[in-house]
Amino acid sequence: MSKGKLVAGMLAGAAAGAVLGILLAPDSGKSTRDKLAKKSKEYGDKVKDKANSLAESAKEKYSKIRGEAEDTLDNAKSKANDAFDTSKSKANEYKNEAKTSFS
Repeated sequence: MSKGKLVAGMLAGAAAGAVLGILLAPDSGKSTRDKLAKKSKEYGDKVKDKANSLAESAKEKYSKIRGEAEDTLDNAKSKANDAFDTSKSKANEYKNEAKTSFS
């Protein structure tokens, strides 16, 4: 199970427990509504903070992976260009040798 699912399950369980506890407590309707509003705001804020944290973490990982991929691509391009230049140079050497051999 992923950490995100575990945290979401724990938050949902805690929220359900808090709501049941408030609903079953012997308080007046207004007091119960006030407690529900307060608890729902608290849990909403926690969920929002966790979502923001996960989103930031995902952005950081994406940036890191993208940077590594760009570096790898640049390295591959450089090696391909070097190989092409070497091949072109060798082809010219062989061409010149052939000219001098058949001349």
